[in-house]
Amino acid sequence: MELCIDFGGTGIKIAVAADDRILSSARLDARRDAGDLDAAAASARALLAEAGDAPDAVGIAVPGVVDPDSGRMLHANAKYDAFRDLDLRAWSAAEFGAPAVVENDARAALVGETTSGVAAGERDAVLVTLGTGIGTAAQIAGVPLRGRRGHAGILGGHVTIDRNGPVCPCGNVGCGEALASSASLAQQSLTGAALTLRDLFADDAHAGIRDAFLHVWGATAVTLIHMYDPAVVVLSGGVLRAGDAVRAPLESYARAHLWPSVTAPRFLVPPEPELSVARGLSVLARTALSRPQEDQ
Repeated sequence: MELCIDFGGTGIKIAVAADDRILSSARLDARRDAGDLDAAAASARALLAEAGDAPDAVGIAVPGVVDPDSGRMLHANAKYDAFRDLDLRAWSAAEFGAPAVVENDARAALVGETTSGVAAGERDAVLVTLGTGIGTAAQIAGVPLRGRRGHAGILGGHVTIDRNGPVCPCGNVGCGEALASSASLAQQSLTGAALTLRDLFADDAHAGIRDAFLHVWGATAVTLIHMYDPAVVVLSGGVLRAGDAVRAPLESYARAHLWPSVTAPRFLVPPEPELSVARGLSVLARTALSRPQEDQ
């Protein structure tokens, strides 16, 4: 059995999984500080008590760059700064008595969807997760890209879309994340009311903002397709509960803007996009547990 903890931008999702199935889950509001660790541990212990068992391994996801060797979060673009360089593996061992694997949340989501999810069996895939930021991940020939220090594939939301756009906390200018995320939406005062991404797709009251966001997301998808030549693009994040209202215009935008010889990939939406990360963490934790100790 695997315990999966997803430290998201606005919420912490905790799940207990076994045999590629999510057995139970819970969600907490995130404060994005060190207190989230205590809250997550308490909620996780409650789920484990209901399951009546201890975890064999723990999977932990963070919305930032994870060093492949140490498992520590290096940077998360002003999210969870209290976690930087924190040894989450040691925290897991102390709290749950189980070994842990730590992974970027978008990369974990892609692993989940290409193993037991909507893109199961696909070897060449990219993922775009839409939420507090824009998370991305890529897989080529069945191997998730990580790179020398864990940055490969996950910074697709930090490609310049508008060179006259706002400065992003990452240091770049006009990033997709700075233009079209729930964090950027909260900073817009066009309506005088706080909006969520889901509000944009509830009706046509904010059609202008919605269309601008779809344009940015479409441009982000085109960049990923040009870079990685995938067979599928997985779209995840809570806003994908809107389904085809998000998927269809993004797929249309991509088909209209791709390099002529590129074969357009299929765009897929998981039936439970909010659990993509947990499914991937379950796979990663189980895989890490099966490796010889000296290989970890």
